[in-house]
Amino acid sequence: MAKLIYTAMASLDGYINDSDGNFDWAMPDDEVHAFANDLEQGVGTHLYGRRLYETMKVWEEFYGRSDLIKVVRDYADVWHQIDKVVYSRTLSETATSRTRIEREFDPVAVRAMKDAAQHNISVGGANLGGQALAAGLVDEIHLLVFPVLVGGGTRALPHLPSTPLELLDQRKFGNGVVHLHYSVENLPAGA
Repeated sequence: MAKLIYTAMASLDGYINDSDGNFDWAMPDDEVHAFANDLEQGVGTHLYGRRLYETMKVWEEFYGRSDLIKVVRDYADVWHQIDKVVYSRTLSETATSRTRIEREFDPVAVRAMKDAAQHNISVGGANLGGQALAAGLVDEIHLLVFPVLVGGGTRALPHLPSTPLELLDQRKFGNGVVHLHYSVENLPAGA
């Protein structure tokens, strides 16, 4: 069975964007970008909400370009090879290859996807990641914590009942970003 992995870039106070929706403070330098590229190794499918998909689809335009820096080219190459599932009630078509639309996030279908997958699945976007965490589907969390306080916005992690985590790894980067890698102890429903 594949793992479902939630990855997010967050401010130190736990937000993926500020109260105006900006996340320009979370632009990774080359060292962090290369590390994030490496996190994609072993991922066969991305699960996206519509907003994150709209942000990420630029990687389709970057694919195959030789005028970009190496870490950007590398990520575009990886992103192009990964299947993408976009959960949206409003999109009628996709603008990227290897992409399909699902109207609703169905935990039973995602669990079946995990059971059948030969490669890990990543879930991105705070809302969709929160739904997956609440459904007990997330096996691991990768947080890239940026050294900034934004004071409000979209929370990287949802309000959940107490959920045990085990620290698997941590890393500090030269620009002050810290990577935290946790396994999630998914408790049975009703526990």
